Amino acid sequence: MKVAVKVTALLFARLREQAGGDRFALELPGGATVADAYAELRRLHPTLEARREVVRAAVNQDFAGWDHPLAEGDEVAFIPPVSGGADAGVLFELTDKPLDARRLETAVARAGAGAICTFTGVVRDNSRGRDTIRLEYEAYPGMAEAQMRAIAAEIAERWPEARVAIAHRTGVLEIGEASVVVSVSCPHRGDAIAACKWGIDRLKETVPVWKKEYLADGEVWIEGDEARP
Repeated sequence: MKVAVKVTALLFARLREQAGGDRFALELPGGATVADAYAELRRLHPTLEARREVVRAAVNQDFAGWDHPLAEGDEVAFIPPVSGGADAGVLFELTDKPLDARRLETAVARAGAGAICTFTGVVRDNSRGRDTIRLEYEAYPGMAEAQMRAIAAEIAERWPEARVAIAHRTGVLEIGEASVVVSVSCPHRGDAIAACKWGIDRLKETVPVWKKEYLADGEVWIEGDEARP
C-alpha cells in the first residue's frame, strides 16, 4: 500500500477568488499526480475552473505537466494563463513601488553597449472599448523572478552580448503608471530592439503575473487574450 503524500496547493488570480483562498494543504494517495491534486481541489471547491486547458500547473516553481508525480512536501501551483546560454540578466524584480526605467537602463549600461532599448508598459484609461478606472496586478513570487531569469538566458542564446533587466509592478496601479519595464543593452541597435521585443513578448507568455481590470461597469481578470469575470 502506497503511503499518502501531503502537498501544498497554491491558487492565483481568478482561481484564488473561485476557491475563496490561495493556499490549501492536501493529503493525496501515494503516486498522486498534479491532475489528482487539481481534482481534489475541485472536489473541495466545486466553483473552481473545470477546464484544465485554461490552467497551467507548476511544481516547486517549475512548470509541470498534469501527469507529473507529486512527492511529500511538494508545492503545486495552479496558474491561469498569464497576462515560461550565458546569464545575460543583471536585475529582476517584482515590486509594489513605482518603476524607474532609468534605473534599469543604468543597470544594463556598459562601455561596449552602443544601444539600449527599453520597453515600458503603461496603464491606459480604456480596454476593449470600455473605460478603465485602475488595474491590479498579482504575481507568484519566486517563480516570476525565475521565469524572468529564464527569459534572460533565452536572450543570451540569441544575442550573446546582450544584458537584460526586467521589473514588474504588483498591487494597484492608477492610470498613467508604469506596470512593466524591460531594458536591454547590445553593441548594435538592431539587436537591442529585437532582444527587447523578445523579452516583453516572452514575459507576457511565461511570467506568472495576472492583471485585474477595474472598469466603469465591472471588473475582469485578463487571461491570455481573454477577459474573464
